Amino acid sequence: MASLLSKLLDPARIHLAVSSAKRTAALNEVARQLDGHPHVTNYQGFYTELLARDRLDTTCLGNEIALPHARTEHVSDLVLAIGRSTAGVPFENGNQNVRLLFVLGTPKNNPMGYLQVVSILCKIFKDPANREALLTATTPETFAVVLLAAEAKILAPAAA
Repeated sequence: MASLLSKLLDPARIHLAVSSAKRTAALNEVARQLDGHPHVTNYQGFYTELLARDRLDTTCLGNEIALPHARTEHVSDLVLAIGRSTAGVPFENGNQNVRLLFVLGTPKNNPMGYLQVVSILCKIFKDPANREALLTATTPETFAVVLLAAEAKILAPAAA
């Protein structure tokens, strides 16, 4: 059975050189990787809701990681785009610089899928070795392998 993240991860949607130094511009830089995604039925609608949600409350998780997300009718299934900034992007509402951005879109009718993805990602991010491996991965493919290996370790006890 395929893992939850393996269904979402696409190296073409992992951008390891986010250059924008402002939060909204960085969100745009990462989110626009989803423009044209087969599960995004209206990219502009999705992006508008993503920004609106991000303005409501911080999406910073700590440890230089943010999970901007939108539950929206503009996606037909879960979608994920990832960005990494070497310099970090100031997230004023989270009072920190963010180096890893995980932009997630989820259909309004699938809150459970969203919660499962967030749960797995948060467990992965708890481990400093995982965070370091994500921050130093040299290619999008390597980044994806790191995430999938970390997910497999987390899920292994449940499978036993």
